[in-house]
Amino acid sequence: MKISTKGRYALRLMLDLAINDIGEKIRIKDIAKRQEISEKYLEQIISILHKAGYVKSLRGPQGGYSLAKKPEEYTVGMILRLTEGSLAPVSCLDDEVNLCSRQDDCTTLILWKKLDDAIKGVVDKYTLADLVEWELAKTDQYVI
Repeated sequence: MKISTKGRYALRLMLDLAINDIGEKIRIKDIAKRQEISEKYLEQIISILHKAGYVKSLRGPQGGYSLAKKPEEYTVGMILRLTEGSLAPVSCLDDEVNLCSRQDDCTTLILWKKLDDAIKGVVDKYTLADLVEWELAKTDQYVI
């Protein structure tokens, strides 16, 4: 499994919104500059996040974006699944119910399930608040 730039940039965008939340809307232009990502690409990603209700927007001269919820309410898995789709390592684990006709005879399915559980164990454990904490600790601004 490889996370695409869309997923990676969505995480960076959400992290930027969380870190720079001072009560005012944040412009895509400012995020693009800080993150060194194309404005056009960020506009596509923010559209996905907005439609899903992950961010709020305000139009106009004082417009921009903010998180719709607190950082601790977003898991990394939520953001990645929204932008990437399934994070399962094999297609037979994409859905809740495995419909593969070979599942009873597939020894490798045991490995794929363990890998899927490991991925979920990480991306569903950590929140945007954890990323904020890591970022602040990295920049010696850690205050909690």
